[in-house]
Formats: sequence, structure tokens, C-alpha cells
Amino acid sequence: MNNKNQEQNKSHPYIGLSIAKLMRPKHWVKNGFVLAPLMFTGLFTNPNAVTNTLIITFLFCIASSAVYVLNDIKDIDNDRKHPKKSQTRPLASGAISIPQAFILLVCLYSILIAGYFYLPGATLVLCGYIILNIGYSFYLKHQPVLDIFTIAIGFVLRVFAGATVLNVPVSAWMFVTTLCLALFLAAIKRRQELQDSGTSGREVLESYSISLVNRFAEMAATGALVFYSLFVVTTRPELAITIPIVLFGIYRYWYIVEITNAGESPTEALFSDPQLMITIAIWVGASAYTIITGQAPL
Repeated sequence: MNNKNQEQNKSHPYIGLSIAKLMRPKHWVKNGFVLAPLMFTGLFTNPNAVTNTLIITFLFCIASSAVYVLNDIKDIDNDRKHPKKSQTRPLASGAISIPQAFILLVCLYSILIAGYFYLPGATLVLCGYIILNIGYSFYLKHQPVLDIFTIAIGFVLRVFAGATVLNVPVSAWMFVTTLCLALFLAAIKRRQELQDSGTSGREVLESYSISLVNRFAEMAATGALVFYSLFVVTTRPELAITIPIVLFGIYRYWYIVEITNAGESPTEALFSDPQLMITIAIWVGASAYTIITGQAPL
């Protein structure tokens, strides 16, 4: 094993690059959910609101990286047996040592502690996110169905943090829409893990089948679209123009999953498809425009 690690270390000459891989900055795009309350309250024209939201978003990026580091430390033995993770995960490949990972973890937690003194309320929500993910790493990810809901609740907590920093409540519509969308992404992730690695990838996959998680995904995607549409119709009718955009985005994502098998990582699916990125950009632009002007663009 030592010889193997030494050979792999040679392929990672820059420890900074390996640390970046360990922190997984590509996955920070998931923290865009923190920005949802800023968008739908229309407070994105308020400099103070924007500043505080960006700070808590940054803290969520740090927190999510801390979660990834801890999870990789715990799963290092299993990752070494995985055909892909053994090559791409810095700890499993030997590019980063466990003591180095612990030092990084201390640094990340120190940043989060500092953030508490600036945004205590939102940082408490962030602490709940960390505790939830620690529970996921050590127990919840082995429990069928509960593992999918745990992932989804992590996204809901991001929205709650974004609302807390703005001192606004999270509407029932935003809560349930976020939950359904996150359940869709989590179910698709399990589907691709089953398809790519069978039940050998993680213990909980032995309790699933592809047909079952497909039904989970279909139900969640339908729920996300229905609840988003109801939110628009009842609360923000000027956003009706965005419903077809959301529908196209769901269709496009599922197309990418089926054709390119990229669903195991939603971030890879997003960054690998220009149409999906453009769709999200159009949705953000159309939503911002309609909320500011109060009317749909012509």
C-alpha cells in the first residue's frame, strides 16, 4: 500500500490541487439554494441583504467542504476499493494524508466559528446542517429512504439559512418545492450509483432497485413542478413565464442522466451541459426581471 500511495503521490505534485479536490469546490454550486430567499423576496436590490446572503453562502461552502473532508476520512477504506473513487479522491489515492486532512478540517471549522460572531442566527442553521451531515456520514446514509431524505433536508436547511439572514420566513411553498426538488436529485444520484457500481458502491444500495428509485425520482420531480406552479399561481403570478423554463430544466436534466450517466453527481451534470446552464441563467434572469417590474417580459 505504501508503494502504491507513493506512486499516486507522484501524480499529485501540488498539494494545493489535492486539497482543492478534497474540498470539492465544484459542489459549492449546490449552495446556490441559499440565494433562493434573496431572489423571491426581491431583496437582491438591497446591498446589505446581498452582502449578508453572500457571506452565509460562503460559510455554507466552507461547511460543505468540511463535511466532504470528514466523510472522506471515515470512508477512506471503502473508497480505496471503489474503481473510480480510489483514483479521484485525494485521501483514497494517497495524495493527502489523514493528518493533513484533519489539519484542513480544523481550519475549516475555525472559519465557521468566526462566522458565528457575524451572523449568529444563520450560522446556527448552518450548525444544524453540519450535525445532520455528521449523522449522515456515520449512520443515516446506511438507512434506506432515510438517506435520501437526509440529503434533501440539507438543501432545505440552505434555504432556511438564506431566509434567516434576511429575517424573513420561509413560505410553505418554498419549503415543499425545495424538498421535492432535492428528493429528485438525491433519488437520481442513487439510481446512477446503482447503475454504475451495482450494490458494491455503498451499503444502502442493497436495499434499492433501479425501478424503485426511478419511481422515487418521478414522484419527486412531479411534486417539485406542481408545487412550484402552485406557488407561482397563488403568490407570484407574474412568474408564470418561468414555469416552462423549470419544466424544460427538469426534462433536460433527466435527458443528461439517461444519455450520459452523469446523475451520480448533479454538479457534473450541470457543468457538462451548456443547455442546462443556459436554462438556469434564463430562469434567474426572468425571475429577477419579473420580480423587479412586477410583470412578465414580452
